[in-house]
Amino acid sequence: MTNEPNRTDLHRLGSEIREVRKARGFTLYALSNLVSCSVAYLSRIERGTAKVSDELLTEISAALMVDPHWFFPTQQGSGQLERQHVVRSNNRRALSEMYTRSEDELGFSDQLLSSTLSGSCYMILSRFPPGRGQPPELSEGYSFDGEQHALILSGTVEVALGEELITLNEGDSFSYPSVISHRFRNASLEHEAVMVWAMSPVRITW
Repeated sequence: MTNEPNRTDLHRLGSEIREVRKARGFTLYALSNLVSCSVAYLSRIERGTAKVSDELLTEISAALMVDPHWFFPTQQGSGQLERQHVVRSNNRRALSEMYTRSEDELGFSDQLLSSTLSGSCYMILSRFPPGRGQPPELSEGYSFDGEQHALILSGTVEVALGEELITLNEGDSFSYPSVISHRFRNASLEHEAVMVWAMSPVRITW
C-alpha cells in the first residue's frame, strides 16, 4: 500500500491487523494457517517490527474478511495524539461492511465512532432506514457475553428485550447485559432512526 513505511506507519498497521484478528476471534496460529506467513512473522507484523507486502496484506485481509483499506483510516490533525485518537465525522469507518450479514439482512448500518477496535469497549453509530426490518420476535435475537449502552438520537426504535417489547423514542437511553436476548428495528415507515452505542466486548460477527 505504501513504499518504505516508517516505524509509526508499521506500528499502526500492525495494531489495526491485531484488532481485527482479535475481534474476529482468531489466534495468531489460526490466522497463520490461512496466509503465507508464519506465526512468528505475523507477531512481528502486529508489533510493527516487520513490513507487509501488498500480496501478504491482501491475504490477511481476505482471511479476516475485511477490505485492505480498513487498515489505513484517514487521520487528521496538527498533533500526533489528535491524529491518533480523534475521529472526524467525515472520516468514520463503515463497521457494518465487516459484518457477516448484509445491511439489508440486518436492517441497519453501523459506523465506528472509536478511533480503534482495541480496548475493552467501543462506540458505534447505528442508522435504521425507515420501513426496514420485520417486527422483532420476543426471545428471538442476539445473545452473547458483554454489555450494551445506547442513546436514541432521533426517531423511534422498537426493541424485543427478553420477553418484553419496548418502544424507545428520541432522548431515551438504556443499558443491559447482552446475554439478554435482544433485537431492534425502526418502528417508523417514514423517518430514519439513529442510535449511538457503547459496547463491550468488541464484536464484529453479526
